[in-house]
Amino acid sequence: MKTRNLASLAATIAMAASCVSCSSSSVGQADLSTAESTTAAVSPETSAATEEATTEAATQPVTAAAAEKGSFYDAKGRLLLSTGEDGKRRVSAEPYAVSFANIITPMSDGYDTAFDKILTTPTADGAGQSIKLTLDGDVQNEIYSYMEQNNIVGSVVCLRTDGSIMAQVNYPSYDPNAVADQKYDEDLAWGDVGNKAFSNYEPGSCFKIMSEVIADKHGIYSLYDDGTWEVGGVPIVNWDHETNKGGYPVPDRTLSSAFVNSSNIFFAKAFEEVGADDVLADLSSIFHFGADDDIQCDFGSLSNNIEIYCLDDLRRSAFGQSYVLTCPIFLAALGREAIFGEMVTPFVMKEIVSPDGTQKIGEGSAAHDVIAAIPPDYRQNLLDGMTGVGSGLGVQLPAGYSFYAKTGTAEGWKGDCLYITGCAKNNSDDGSAVYDNYDSYGENGSYVVVMQVMNPTDHGFEFAAQSAGLYRGIMNIVVGR
Repeated sequence: MKTRNLASLAATIAMAASCVSCSSSSVGQADLSTAESTTAAVSPETSAATEEATTEAATQPVTAAAAEKGSFYDAKGRLLLSTGEDGKRRVSAEPYAVSFANIITPMSDGYDTAFDKILTTPTADGAGQSIKLTLDGDVQNEIYSYMEQNNIVGSVVCLRTDGSIMAQVNYPSYDPNAVADQKYDEDLAWGDVGNKAFSNYEPGSCFKIMSEVIADKHGIYSLYDDGTWEVGGVPIVNWDHETNKGGYPVPDRTLSSAFVNSSNIFFAKAFEEVGADDVLADLSSIFHFGADDDIQCDFGSLSNNIEIYCLDDLRRSAFGQSYVLTCPIFLAALGREAIFGEMVTPFVMKEIVSPDGTQKIGEGSAAHDVIAAIPPDYRQNLLDGMTGVGSGLGVQLPAGYSFYAKTGTAEGWKGDCLYITGCAKNNSDDGSAVYDNYDSYGENGSYVVVMQVMNPTDHGFEFAAQSAGLYRGIMNIVVGR
């Protein structure tokens, strides 16, 4: 049964075909020296003058008279991107240029493209409207530096409970001010330095957040777990089938044990028992996954993919393999739903502001836009399971917080990819608070944090749980702000 076509997969594979290599002399920035269409040869004298002018333009707000297109500011009003003195070139502000490049610039098909209509709508004095984002520039920078220092190739998404994105970080990135031709460039958008947080990959066992609820809804609480299930030609195995041979079979594997211990076989058998039609219907209605209409975010559409052609596809979909694709931003929204019961649309536009960023002149995207919900009867078992997974990751949070998590190890066409989807839940937060600004969010707010590691072999990791130490460092940056 085909529920979505292969366009998403084919597009992703095509994107991977052309990548920009990272410079060995400048870790974390793209080597643009061979990209003839996106670089310009300049003399040392011209380069120095240009650098001085660029730095000045990048760090000062653009005046209304000079701007043809509005600027971007972060959640605290710090300039991120503006129009240069020539009235055309977009200039990224230091020190945020590199960490924001692959989500904001026109070369990477970022926010500057997504919000073009707003940014080119003139204000009363003729300058384009500007936008204050929900992202915190300092958090973005700190996470990027942490990823660079620890060689975490991948992405990190931090979502507040109202749906606002606090950070969307991709490592490696590039220096946007060094790109001469600012037109869209596929390598910069989707290559090695592209926006991985917004790109679809296999999610692995993080998908079991949804599988657990579906099994619960259909009353599947105990199944025989072989450890290795010889079915359909290619066996389905659990992650510990080699290291824990003495522990199998498990005649009465419970749903709770299957989730905490991440049993592929339990959920594969559960999906087979439920059947493709009901699985697909539940994914769509409860999680907005694989629905005919994509999730329409202000920065673009989240397009999840699932295709079932045979029983083997159905079984492997249960643990996030086969034709299942999604992105870290969706996993953050899914994590929010798992903890608070409702999925809300992720967004990045806090409000429309005056050219200098000091005055609100228009509304931003809607917060708490609920698009899916877990039926109340099936919420507690999932919370208990995510508590069990979280307790094994060694994440230490300040008093007043609880930690929930699910790990995922995906075998994909680009190699193994590791995920941790977790939530630092403030115990006073019920997920309903509305924020005029985020200055005091850390006092009562919660954070959903997704870490994606696309180079596990560089760290000697085989399974996602082994990356918990890296994840703890990211949580330390985020929590309490």
